[in-house]
Amino acid sequence: MEFNFVLLTGLFFAAAVYLMLSAHIIRVLIGVVLLGNGVNLLLFTSGRLTREVPPVITLGETLPATAANPLPQALILTAIVISFSFFAFLMVLAYRGWQSLRTDDTNTMRFAEPAESNLPPVDY
Repeated sequence: MEFNFVLLTGLFFAAAVYLMLSAHIIRVLIGVVLLGNGVNLLLFTSGRLTREVPPVITLGETLPATAANPLPQALILTAIVISFSFFAFLMVLAYRGWQSLRTDDTNTMRFAEPAESNLPPVDY
């Protein structure tokens, strides 16, 4: 069962890198979302996925070694909120860039280094 989640995590990372290497801002944003979901799934998988023994400790007992770790689940809840706010911030930046430039292509969004500008000297 965990192998399927590891494989899915790898697919998330591969798709995220592929999309983040695109020249369009929207694809980059979708890649960032997939990367965040891949990290969340990686954390979830690292905390063991067993359902046989719940991570509940009664008085005087210790946590069994086969129990799922509750810490990654708590980290994922925090990461979901952070990744959603980061995605909302990136969406606002992309929208403002589209409003001012009327394009989402990063090759045409060259304010700092226009294509027709002189190149810096190669030798000093």
